[in-house]
Amino acid sequence: MKSFREELWFEVPARRGLLNITPQIGRCLRASGIKEGLCLVNAMHITASVFINDDESGLHADLEKWLEKLAPEKPHSQYGHNGAEDNADAHLKRSIMGREVVVAVSDGRLDFGPWEQIFYGEFDGLRRKRVLVKIIGQ
Repeated sequence: MKSFREELWFEVPARRGLLNITPQIGRCLRASGIKEGLCLVNAMHITASVFINDDESGLHADLEKWLEKLAPEKPHSQYGHNGAEDNADAHLKRSIMGREVVVAVSDGRLDFGPWEQIFYGEFDGLRRKRVLVKIIGQ
């Protein structure tokens, strides 16, 4: 069995944002040379997420509204975590959206269902954060 590891770095220029990182993951898969196996994509920061969904702007706006209703950023004073930091809402949003995805690799391709894409979700941006890509197989 072969193993491949790479770190991808992102810096979202706003507090929140969604990035389609499917092309970067595809490049990692090609670099790995793995044809059959599993691909793990993992956000390495507690205020960021990796998830799978449709790349549709209306859906992205809906996700933003939904997350903001569930864990509103302000007032910062509503959260026990906030004090030196003001990002408790980002921690909660990450908990909802998840830490990682695992995608099957078949015949050298990410084995997606219709419309599936991999996204990086940033909930406390304005600084560099990393995503781990680990691919195992043959």
